[in-house]
Amino acid sequence: MLAGNFYTVSAETKEPGQVTATFELNAAHNIFSGHFPDQPVVPGVCMMQIITEFLEGAVQRKVMLQKANQMKFLNMIDPNQQPLVDITLTWKEEEARLKVNAILKRGELTFMKFQGVFK
Repeated sequence: MLAGNFYTVSAETKEPGQVTATFELNAAHNIFSGHFPDQPVVPGVCMMQIITEFLEGAVQRKVMLQKANQMKFLNMIDPNQQPLVDITLTWKEEEARLKVNAILKRGELTFMKFQGVFK
């Protein structure tokens, strides 16, 4: 949904139960004209969609968020100042559910931490 337009993947490594990747944000995307004019910020819902898309790509199926145990937005992402973002996504499958941990960061700067369950 957002891949290829809002962001593009520049590097990705997959291992059983883990994906690490770097993606580049499209600062010219129309979302930023409303969020916010003259000070673009990646919306939290877009960060969650990015996590969902990486998880779907890793497990090769559609998933739906069932529960967010922790969703911490620690720093804003300005796509002009920070176009590259790293994601680390780990999961365990238990009883047909995926327990997921994700971190969006770049260098020492962490943007978001997430723990939750997808089905």
